[in-house]
Amino acid sequence: MIKTRELQELLEGITPADEGAMLEARRRQAMLAKPPGSLGKLEDISVKLAGITGKVNNRIERRAVMVFAADNGVVAEGVAVTPQSVTLAQCINMTMHKTGMSALAKFFGDEVFVFDVGINAEFSHPGIINKKVRLGTADLFREPAMTRDEAEKALLAGASAVEEYALGFDAIGVGEMGIGNTTTSAAVTASLTSSPAQAVTGRGSGLTDEAFLHKISIIEGALTRHKPDANDPIDVISKVGGLDIAAMAGAYLACARHRIPAVVDGFISIAAALCAVRLSPAVRDYIFLSHASKESGYAVAARELDLDPCLALDMRLGEGSGCPIGFQILRAACAAMNGMATFEEAAIDDGYLAAIKGKNAF
Repeated sequence: MIKTRELQELLEGITPADEGAMLEARRRQAMLAKPPGSLGKLEDISVKLAGITGKVNNRIERRAVMVFAADNGVVAEGVAVTPQSVTLAQCINMTMHKTGMSALAKFFGDEVFVFDVGINAEFSHPGIINKKVRLGTADLFREPAMTRDEAEKALLAGASAVEEYALGFDAIGVGEMGIGNTTTSAAVTASLTSSPAQAVTGRGSGLTDEAFLHKISIIEGALTRHKPDANDPIDVISKVGGLDIAAMAGAYLACARHRIPAVVDGFISIAAALCAVRLSPAVRDYIFLSHASKESGYAVAARELDLDPCLALDMRLGEGSGCPIGFQILRAACAAMNGMATFEEAAIDDGYLAAIKGKNAF
């Protein structure tokens, strides 16, 4: 049950993709001078973009990666090798384009916005936008990560970030920073997909075999103790999730509400996308998976969403690092749709394709 009126209104404002525009885009693809379906996923992407914007011809010129940062109390259980202080340190480095994601974003000309939704420190930095809900989450192994009210507040923080900073952009990438968040993402994914913890848990930034087994046991213990309701994503987030996951889910909701293509990064990002789609199934029409993360839970979430990643690069950095690369795939889809000649414009008689059009002949 949604308690916040603003969140309910946000959900009510989300509508499915424009079927008419997608039909026109498919017709346009059929007219282009190429064998049917020969551009593969680029054709699918161009059609999906048409459904989002309502236009057959699109451009992805203004792009931004939005990073939601928060700390996770579960690090007290020894589930991460990286100290919690790195969350804030890397957020600061992002503002100077010194992290993997921000270096890529700078190279490709993408803007970067960093939001503090739950960093476990009181600080002020001109490049980090304050949307703090609380100072990190509780240790989810011992108690629920946050209250339901805090989960809804974090969802709205992510949505308001899009509405305040990203309206007018052609595509938004959704990233995160938060030590311990592969643990929270595994717990959320396990709960929402009814998967065993072992099937969705990876080694994060690097764990020994012993520490990895301990991480799985922590997630299993939290799920057993709190019994999150798989039919209620907010209950799942509040009990075993993170403030970053909640804010990212809210960002996806706002992108769908305002018909902005949203690019998903890796495991934490797709766990948040799964939460958003469970809150509003139409959100699926607005998201693109940039790359297949090496984290084991990613494939489980992708299957649940029934979406395929654009790339397989063996990446597992997080931060939103897949988004600048994903933007370029979307741009490629637009370039082909907008720039290719039709058979008529190319002075080619397409009669030789009559026998295979509409059939799986390749």
